[in-house]
Amino acid sequence: MRSSNPVFSRRGFSRDNGHAAFNAQQPQAGGPAVGTNPYATGNPYAQDAGNPYATNPYAPQDVQTGLPQQARGDVMTIDDVVSRTAMTLGTVVLTAVLSWLLLPVDPANLGKSYGIAIGAALVALVLSLVQSFKRTPSPALILGYAAFEGVFLGVISAAVSTYIADGVVIQAVLGTMAVFAGVLVAYKMGWIRVNRRFTGFVMAAAMGFMLLMVANLLFSVFGGGDGLGFRSGGLGIVFGIVGIILGACFLALDFKQVEDGVTYGAPREEAWLAAFGLTMTLVWIYLEMLRLLSILQGDD
Repeated sequence: MRSSNPVFSRRGFSRDNGHAAFNAQQPQAGGPAVGTNPYATGNPYAQDAGNPYATNPYAPQDVQTGLPQQARGDVMTIDDVVSRTAMTLGTVVLTAVLSWLLLPVDPANLGKSYGIAIGAALVALVLSLVQSFKRTPSPALILGYAAFEGVFLGVISAAVSTYIADGVVIQAVLGTMAVFAGVLVAYKMGWIRVNRRFTGFVMAAAMGFMLLMVANLLFSVFGGGDGLGFRSGGLGIVFGIVGIILGACFLALDFKQVEDGVTYGAPREEAWLAAFGLTMTLVWIYLEMLRLLSILQGDD
């Protein structure tokens, strides 16, 4: 199952580390090939049910016979994903706190701090795109993205807390944690079924949402004001809720991706990719939560 997360959507976990060769084998007479592409089943980690030897696409194979060898010990585990995610999110939080303290948002310094925040956001975007198109995860790129993303979040959060409502940042953090916990429980209980229909719906909704946001941004830049009004008033509240719901759906897709990777033995280094994707999703939810709470409290 491919996630809608921009990190996962391009290729899922990588399979070019010497542990699998889905299309390298030629079909044998009377049956499917060893290493038949598992994407044909709709699950990138699915087994080839028609081949008694294709037990796991990640299992290393004997060069001469093409049969699976003993299981590797360097496979991804939940502990790996948790530890890498903690490191990545910890970097975001640390740099956000430092930027809040070191980049003042008083009227005399607001423009400078905003400039630094926008620059950090652009660098984070570039790093995320570079990582998304790399064939293997790079911890340096991922932690670099987290650091610059934290700078952006710290300045924006400080400005919102100073000029809109004191305490709104804590509420947004708690709201993000609540969404994460709620989706995790719902996913583990089987209340959310991540299948092709779910994925297609989320992808279509996300595409429409992003197109509307880009249109709103263009109208605000060239027409002034709040553009089409999608980020303020009643429409802003509706779109804020929709954004949070989409973030929750991204989390479900990411949980499925991680679960499949652990179940079918993705290489341990792919835990960094999982951490990267989860961090991006949580940042999305936090920003939407902060925006929604800002609108609600700003209308009080």
